[in-house]
Amino acid sequence: MQANVDKGYKGMGMEGRVAHWYARNTARDLPDFAALAQRVSAPLAAGSRVLEVAPGPGYLAIEIARRGRYQVVGLDVSRTFVDIAARNARAAHVDVDFRQGNASAMPFPDNTFDLIVCRAAFKNFSQPVAAMNEMYRVLDPGGRALIVDLRKDASLEDINAYIRHADLGWASSIIYKATFRYLLLPRAYSKQQFADMAAESAFAGAHVDASGLGFEVTLQKEARGRSG
Repeated sequence: MQANVDKGYKGMGMEGRVAHWYARNTARDLPDFAALAQRVSAPLAAGSRVLEVAPGPGYLAIEIARRGRYQVVGLDVSRTFVDIAARNARAAHVDVDFRQGNASAMPFPDNTFDLIVCRAAFKNFSQPVAAMNEMYRVLDPGGRALIVDLRKDASLEDINAYIRHADLGWASSIIYKATFRYLLLPRAYSKQQFADMAAESAFAGAHVDASGLGFEVTLQKEARGRSG
């Protein structure tokens, strides 16, 4: 699973027009971003440090920043997404620090964040276990990471129902169906694969729950750092 050492993202990266198209279409999911932001931020104390890995247009990070006095950072490999997300944050009048960087080589010191969130991107990382290890490293002891992503066994019926609910229009619906079928599902992981990667990582395990089209994978860093 550790192929493509120098490349943080499988396949073509999202830059330019592709990134802008993605940003426009995922804006339709703002209620879902808001609901997830509310759920993950509810247990956080004021001043908590939150990292979103691969935030894309920044919608989730912005929604988290709206909900409390948190220090929110977003790290994305795409320069276009960093620019889009920064503009979106300014328009929303919230303070989010969006940076360009690789999930498997994060530009942050050890023990920096209380919470890490990664939504709909982990399956695209070229070094998934290295990305988990970096999440572990930059989490403060006692912190947790939440990965939300597509599951390998999601059916085409489930995907078609999601697309119908999203009301994308016929052209975008066709593109989304092809993207799910030929790009996303082949890259998606099974529950066992997530469990195996987590066991191989510094976290040494994970809690994996099915949720809609995907999984929610919770990774916890022990309250005391490992010795050695």
